[in-house]
Amino acid sequence: MTVESTAARKPRRSAGSKAGTTGTKAAGTTGTKRTTRTAGKKTAGQSTEPELVQLLTPEGERVENAEYDAYVAGITPDELRGLYRDMVLTRRFDAEATALQRQGELGLWASLLGQEAAQIGSGRATREDDYVFPTYREHGVAWCRGVDPTNLLGMFRGVNNGGWDPNGNNFHLYTIVIGSQALHATGYAMGIAKDGADSAVIAYFGDGASSQGDVSEAFNFAAVYNAPVVFFCQNNQWAISESNEKQTRVPLYQRAQGFGFPGVRVDGNDVLATLAVTRWALERARRGEGPALIEAWTYRMGAHTTSDDPTRYRHDDERAAWEAKDPILRLRRHLEAAGHADESFFAELEAESEALGKRVREAVRAMQDPDRFAIFENVYADGHALVDEERAQFAAYQASFADAEGV
Repeated sequence: MTVESTAARKPRRSAGSKAGTTGTKAAGTTGTKRTTRTAGKKTAGQSTEPELVQLLTPEGERVENAEYDAYVAGITPDELRGLYRDMVLTRRFDAEATALQRQGELGLWASLLGQEAAQIGSGRATREDDYVFPTYREHGVAWCRGVDPTNLLGMFRGVNNGGWDPNGNNFHLYTIVIGSQALHATGYAMGIAKDGADSAVIAYFGDGASSQGDVSEAFNFAAVYNAPVVFFCQNNQWAISESNEKQTRVPLYQRAQGFGFPGVRVDGNDVLATLAVTRWALERARRGEGPALIEAWTYRMGAHTTSDDPTRYRHDDERAAWEAKDPILRLRRHLEAAGHADESFFAELEAESEALGKRVREAVRAMQDPDRFAIFENVYADGHALVDEERAQFAAYQASFADAEGV
């Protein structure tokens, strides 16, 4: 699979930080003990960005990490192939959804292109009894939780308000309000702790959402009440058109220190490292050791949504630097070098991905328009006179079209 290309238009502003700076571990934080390459730049008050937790280099080489190797020590070749399959099929679904929006079949779409490893690695780290609170871009996590990808499209087509039962897969409906799900997750985690459950909660949000007050409030409540919640920030470098350097003066994962719980930055394009770090965080949460913050250092390869034009604020060379660290290509290189996958595996997967694309196209076009009067249902448990009045007004408005057609 290849990533999509962007139009070669000259950007209007600086692209922000560049990739390739060698990081060093910040004192008092959770991180690796091995020097790795990290995307970053010098900031006020520190020499470089901190290093990443990385287990697979962009070339697919396995590197040792004394702190996190144990969390993936037993992974089998079959499981590695499964992670690769997850990422390829998620990318194929995402590409099909983007194409459907361009064809007028969806009103909007938020692509995850480039963030497959962050989502698949963390999603596969969850247990069935854990609960996930996503934003609106966690298509790969939904895949891991067993949500049919076609169910993700109803809201974007405008035929429903979600498309799946959150309790069926312990995967909450997509949240459009930026950052609010962090509070929802914290409250849910506090509840299961009071119930005595040994499960955990994970909340996803982006670097832009980290600037919202709701996220800070969630951090504080989670720390004070020792809630079993993992905050998973997908730092894809851009909050629509605002770069990281215009949002924060310190690396995002270091914010956890101020609230009294650990934070770690992981290479979000490394599915193996993301799996290991998320397992670590979820396991400590289940043991009653409280919250943790994971900052997955990754990149949004496409637009923020299909209504956005990233060529107006990003340089092409920035994207090219991140394409060299593509998460799918990275794992493929590792599988091939280790002899864990052959050409027949990749060919069969390609055929499977095309079949998925066809199924998604057919499912979207077969979706039925909702009942026009459904918007008046479930507003109040026992009904309300004002809603009844509004329903009658809407019915008269709809009937006026029928009268016009009969003239």
